[in-house]
This record gives sequence, structure tokens and C-alpha cells, in this order.
Amino acid sequence: RRWARVAQRLNYPPGKNIGSLLRSHYERIVYPYEMYQSGANLVQCNTRPFDNEEKDKEYKPHSIPLRQSVQPSKFNSYGRRAKRLQPDPEPTEEDIEKNPELKKLQIYGAGPKMMGLGLMAKDKTLRKKDKEGPECPPTVVVKEESGGDMKVESTSPKTFLESKEELSHSPEPCTKMTMRLRRNHSNAQFIESYVCRMCSRGDEDDKLLLCDGCDDNYHIFCLLSPLPEIPKGVWRCPKCVMAECKRPPEAFGFEQATREYTLQSFGEMADSFKADYFNMPVHMVPTELVEKEFWRLVNSIEEDVTVEYGADIHSKEFGSGFPVSYSKRHLTPEEEEYATSGWNLNVMPVLEQSVLCHINADISGMKVPWLYVGMVFSAFCWHIEDHWSYSINYLHWGEPKTWYGVPSLAAEHLEEVMKKLTPELFDSQPDLLHQLVTLMNPNTLMSHGVPVVRTNQCAGEFVITFPRAYHSGFNQGYNFAEAVNFCTADWLPAGRQCIEHYRRLRRYCVFSHEELICKMAACPEKLDLNLAAAVHKEMFIMVQEERRLRKALLEKGITEAEREAFELLPDDERQCIKCKTTCFLSALACYDCPDGL
Repeated sequence: RRWARVAQRLNYPPGKNIGSLLRSHYERIVYPYEMYQSGANLVQCNTRPFDNEEKDKEYKPHSIPLRQSVQPSKFNSYGRRAKRLQPDPEPTEEDIEKNPELKKLQIYGAGPKMMGLGLMAKDKTLRKKDKEGPECPPTVVVKEESGGDMKVESTSPKTFLESKEELSHSPEPCTKMTMRLRRNHSNAQFIESYVCRMCSRGDEDDKLLLCDGCDDNYHIFCLLSPLPEIPKGVWRCPKCVMAECKRPPEAFGFEQATREYTLQSFGEMADSFKADYFNMPVHMVPTELVEKEFWRLVNSIEEDVTVEYGADIHSKEFGSGFPVSYSKRHLTPEEEEYATSGWNLNVMPVLEQSVLCHINADISGMKVPWLYVGMVFSAFCWHIEDHWSYSINYLHWGEPKTWYGVPSLAAEHLEEVMKKLTPELFDSQPDLLHQLVTLMNPNTLMSHGVPVVRTNQCAGEFVITFPRAYHSGFNQGYNFAEAVNFCTADWLPAGRQCIEHYRRLRRYCVFSHEELICKMAACPEKLDLNLAAAVHKEMFIMVQEERRLRKALLEKGITEAEREAFELLPDDERQCIKCKTTCFLSALACYDCPDGL
């Protein structure tokens, strides 16, 4: 009941087992870490008297895919991890005795060599990790094929060793059951190996806990923080927790998928996944149901679902969804009209009224459109566009895309709320929101006073985001979209403020804002009246600031200066070593380290 109250105070959704789950996580992870932080340690363990012990060999197949870590299977075996992707529990000795079919498997196999084969009951206190060695027992693997049929395979020791690497990366459905040769449990050395690393005794083996990380054994009452019972699931000893704590932190992010798709094969996979997950045809699943399930999964601490997203695909390499004038194939008169239209995302960034047309380089994603091939639950996290530019997204075809948006006036409020609710994430990564890896329920944001709007974008519709307007969302199913950035005259002040923001975060720029302003000011005949007025204002502000900074340098004793053509240098050779901004008007160099600016 106390843990249930703790869960309630932490604002977890009410539900069964939340309290016990929190308690389990605390005892296995948080408390050992606190002990480690406080300087407490285990007493010196005795050295192993059985270091040369010959261990049995058992092949453990690939486990359940974790979030964004393993590509979905080639077979139609997708579904909720908690209910459909978990392997069946391994049989106990009692199950074997009661089930005549399982009992037969102990006797009959691929040949006379299988006579000693037995099913091993799942017992946490008797699991041992395997040690590489020349001996490998024959193995029978019972696998479930996609058609629902059961298939039994047997492998000799030679075949098993040769195919181990291949099987460990097999994309087939999770293995249901593994059988191996029984060890002789009467062996004295085997029994002695199960002793507590704290008290060096092997009694009360029902309370002996085996670490899933290193093979050490501990009585639950000998631990520095005694446990009342054998914990369920994976458990690691304090020594392994310490080793994990000392590892450098890894940045959040999505892993690159290893499987390649054609548009058709990805669509087949995506439709199969959604139909299987919701147990109904894809076109009959209501958008409200998908939305509710998406946020349930995001908020869940017990359940993971892995999906794939064809995001940030370069349109010049794979082709745009819009007709383009430089296409090799002949365009029809109707396509010619679309190829030159301002609403064509290949044309919009370089229109005369767009500031980006004054940047010579093809900036992928900003001046050159990116393609997005989505499936159900594939998401884009809370973010704002590079340099706080506008963005425009067009959904060519497929199922809707659900969007959430926050106006630019509330951008800082959103950042404050996220930092307040998840301070530990922002302490290690101050620019976390720029990494597109953070999702937070819109209802949570609204409860803290952040205004949020939503919409469902259907095929044939555009969605435009404004400067510094945070947005996120997810796909309702298989679809194909294209997006690009653009900047108008009213963006120029926001672009300048963004560079100041990047300096504070020490974040790299995509292009030099100062260089862009100077380029436009040098060619006023190419600007319309509205853009020319905006450039003049920005140029005046920029020159005033530059004069102030140079005067401050002179007062500090800097007397030598020389002309440097920064516009001829690559961006990575003219970045400030402190704030990472791309220098253009001026920079300070040191005689002792001339490479640093």
C-alpha cells in the first residue's frame, strides 16, 4: 500500500501492480545505486575455489526485441510485446510429469544419441551462464513458424557451433523452448559452485539468488539491502550495478534499422502489423483508438512496441513525390504545371520571396525536401525546426498523420515544463529538445498551462509550422509524406534570436546567419521591397553589435588585425571553439593556437 501511495505521488496512472513494480525497480536498481553513491561497498568476497570448473553449454536464442533496437520480424508475428511477443513460459518438472507429450520428448529424438536428453525446468536458483568451450551438447529447438505449425529441428555439436552466430541474429519468431543434456547434479564440485559470495555457504538454496550479469550467487538475506523474496525478472548484483554506473552515459536516440525495404514491402509489413495489432482491417481502425493506444504505450513502463519509420530520406537520391523539371522522363503538360508551381516543395524554398534562395549550398532537409514513409505508431518527437525556420509538410497518400503544436509564444514555457518534469535528462543533455528524442503527453503539458493544438492531416493536405513553434506527432498507419523548410522576410528577427540561443547551448549552426544577411544586402536589386526593408533593419542591428564588440576588444588591448575571407573557408574551419557558432564578420585568434577561433 505504501508503494501504491508513492506511485500516486509520482503521478503514475492508477493501475494494478504499479506499486509492486516501483518497489521491484527500486530494490534492483535505485537502492544499490544509492549505496554505491554513498561509498558503501560489499565485504571482500572469498576467491572462487572452483575457477577451473567445466560449465555446461547451453545456447540461448535471441530475446524479445526492445524498443528501437531490433528490426521487426520478416514474418507476420507482430503485436503487443506484453501479450503477443513474449515466449511461452518454460516447462517445470511437474509439467513434464503431467504432460505425456513432453515426457516423450525426453526419450525420442533424432536418433540414439538423444537418449540422455531432458527438458530443463526453469529455476532461477539453478541457472548458470555458459562458458565457451570445445564441448557442445546436441540441441533440439522447437520453433513456431509463421503459419502456426510447430517445427522441431535437431543439430549436432558441429552444426550447432558453426551456425551459432547466424542463429543469434535470426529474424525468425522467438524460440519457444530449448532442450539440453542434463548435468549430473550429484557431482560434488557442481553443488559447491552454488555458494553465497557473502557468507560462502550453500545452505538455504531456496533463498540463493543468481546474478543475471556475472554468475555470482547471493543469499537474499546477505545482500547489503536484504530482499524479502526472490525478485521476478532480471536481477543484477551490486557489483554489476556499480560497473553499469561507471559506464559513460549514452545519448538518447533511435537506432538505424538494418533491414532494407522497397516501398511495397514496407507497406505490406506496416499493414500486416496494424491489422494484427488491432485485430481488424487497417481501414476500419478509428483514429481516436490509435491515438489513445499510442499515448498509452508512451506512458506505460511495462510495455514496449517496436516500429520502423522511413524518415529523413533524401529526395534527390530517391526521387520526389512531386514532378521536377530536371527529371529524366518526359513530363506531361499537367506535370509541367506542377513542376513549376510554388506549392511544389522542390520550388518553394528557392522562390524569390524566400530567404533561403540566397544560400548557394543545397542544404538537405532545409532547401532540398526529405521524404517520410510511416507506419502506425511511428512518431516524430517534440522539436522546432533548424534556425527556427518555417516548415511545410505535404501528405502525398496513405493514412492520416496526427499533429500536436504549441505556438511560438509558449515555446519557453514548454521548455521550462519539460525541464521541471524531467530534470535528470536535461542535466546531462541541455539541448535534448533539439535531438528529436523526447515525447511528452499533450495533456501533461496542458495541465501545466502550455497551450496545445492538434489536427489530423489527411492525404492531399499541407501542414505548415511557424518559427519556434514546437510540434510533434505520429502516423496512423502506412503513408508517404514530404517536407522542407522555407524562410520569409518576417523570419529574419527570429533567425537572429535563434543564433543567440544556439550560442548559449553551444549548438552548431546549419549556415551562417551573418553571411546570409550580408549576401542579401550586397545584392539589393534581387530583393522585393518588403524583404529589402527587413534586411536593412537586420543589417543595422548587426553592424551596431559588431562595433560594440570590436570596441570592447580594443579596450582590452587587442591592437593587431588582418583581413580574413571567411566566406571562402568551409564552415567547420571557422567555428568558434567555445560556442560553436560559424564565424563570418570577425573572430579572435591566438598566436599559440592559430587553428582555434
